Amino acid sequence: MIQHGKTLIGEEVLEKSFVCDLNACQGACCVEGDAGAPLLDDELHELDQAWSVVKPYLSKEGIEAIEAQGKYIEDWDGEYVTPLIKGKECAYTVFENGMALCGIEKAFNDGKTKFRKPISCHLYPIRIKSYESFDAVNYDKWSICSAACVLGEQLKVPVFRFAKDALIRKYGQRWYDELEELYRAWNEKE
Repeated sequence: MIQHGKTLIGEEVLEKSFVCDLNACQGACCVEGDAGAPLLDDELHELDQAWSVVKPYLSKEGIEAIEAQGKYIEDWDGEYVTPLIKGKECAYTVFENGMALCGIEKAFNDGKTKFRKPISCHLYPIRIKSYESFDAVNYDKWSICSAACVLGEQLKVPVFRFAKDALIRKYGQRWYDELEELYRAWNEKE
């Protein structure tokens, strides 16, 4: 682990390579798994505010799932997550040409909302676990992302650089710039 401010960063975030390959995985991360996308407390309000502009982007089944379960639900750990459609894909998922995409992000890209999508989705494959005095920032390896690992290796893009925009969104530009410096120093000592 590497300490950076109030974060402890798993070395795999710097060592491993990753670039999403949507043509290969077809957005499987929006469909696979046993729960919806983890949500921060402040994102609940953002989802409430964005609902009216996001709703037209969603599928009939997604809208029905959200209207039946709520815009977010509490999971078995007491954490808030997005609801699922019949235990499968996230209710905010839309399919285009067989590819799973985020309806929230589509509304964001069209300038309809300032809420891009849950930070947990934006950061992926990085997962953050918050503790009282620090955040643990780790790489989450998932078999459905094997093509992203291969593409990341080919393009030589470390996980943290793939997640640059999301890390800046979460921790700020200065934190990210300092992470780049830490990465350079970390590589020099190897």
